[in-house]
Amino acid sequence: MTCVIAGGGPAGAMLALVLARSGVEVTLLEKHADFLRDFRGDTIHPSTLQVLDELGLADDFLKLPHRKAYEISLLTDAGPMRLSSLRPLPGPYNYIAFVPQWDFLDLITAKAATYPTFRLLMEAEAYDLIREDGVVRGLRYRDASGEHELRADLTVAADGRGSVLRERAGLVPEELGAPMDVLWFRVPRADTDPEETFLRVSSGHLMVAINRESYWQLAYAIPKGGFDRLRSQGIEALRGPVSRLLPFLGDRVGQIRGYDDISMLTVALNRLRRWHRPGFLCIGDAAHAMSPVFGVGINLAVQDAVATANLLAGSLRSGAPIPESTLHLLQKRRMPPTRVTQAAQRLVQNRLIRPALKRQFKPPRIRPDLARVPLLNRVTRRFIGLGVRPEHVAVAPLAGRPSHNVDIAVGAEEPVEYPRMS
Repeated sequence: MTCVIAGGGPAGAMLALVLARSGVEVTLLEKHADFLRDFRGDTIHPSTLQVLDELGLADDFLKLPHRKAYEISLLTDAGPMRLSSLRPLPGPYNYIAFVPQWDFLDLITAKAATYPTFRLLMEAEAYDLIREDGVVRGLRYRDASGEHELRADLTVAADGRGSVLRERAGLVPEELGAPMDVLWFRVPRADTDPEETFLRVSSGHLMVAINRESYWQLAYAIPKGGFDRLRSQGIEALRGPVSRLLPFLGDRVGQIRGYDDISMLTVALNRLRRWHRPGFLCIGDAAHAMSPVFGVGINLAVQDAVATANLLAGSLRSGAPIPESTLHLLQKRRMPPTRVTQAAQRLVQNRLIRPALKRQFKPPRIRPDLARVPLLNRVTRRFIGLGVRPEHVAVAPLAGRPSHNVDIAVGAEEPVEYPRMS
């Protein structure tokens, strides 16, 4: 066993795919029986679409039911505000794709399963690390048949913001704070409803409405720790604000039968100061939990995974030792985009979300079209669409080679055309 990954989310699944594609023996553990969970993020940004293209998965991805968003808008009591347009981004991926995350993960793991060095264990919950002489040598997990050990040259924790393996490694994240939690629930959709996914903000309220064709997936923000108080007021305390914010749903909010129909996401914003131990690495939410602001959580996780595979695939395939100093190179590469993204999320939390939830939000009298401000739109579309440091697949598949080297250097204002690698 060369690499074992705990957690079948975007970070773990993508890392497993790129490693298996390059000939590395990899086992991916997912504690659930499937990937079907409504509270997972849905936004696939241009940077991730480019990665899918490089892996030969773009066409398959675009066959999945999805919606494209070319602009980012905010709907206030005074009307809509256009914040940015992604259309000027070069290349075919100048939009955000809204796809249920379970479809995305099914696609990634199905592709990984086509490689003989990949193994997926479902309903397998990692609960501890194997240590020998101060080095992590694998993990322990439990499934329906009992408890087991998996030994590996590298153990990767991609098991989310509540990472058990991170805790077992003695790594504690620095909490940066978030003013809200989020309630997820569904309401049926009618043909006369709006088409687009959007953010709705009003004094005292903030929510996101995601068009899933036959129903709306709604995310309603509440003050941090406020769920018990809301629940004690009865389901009308939720139905009322939803019908006022989205009047077109007024005839259907009664189908929110009770709080048993609601999933609560405890929002966290944090990051590790140290992502690794000898033989052990944290990526994705296990290394840095992201706020829902900008919807970039999936994309940061994918970038972590690609950078990890680029750095470590050669050593893992050859069996060469991976010193902890090499793992630190991954942290050095991915920490700057993490810091910058989280700083931007905190700014939005403090300037928009916190005032909105405290009933201090006032829409501007003039509804500006910020997408018409050239420099501002250029910065915004690049930040949201591509991120601070977009990663590209630089490791070739075992059975072939890329037509030319992939340049993963940072600093160009716009992305370079990259070869399709399949």
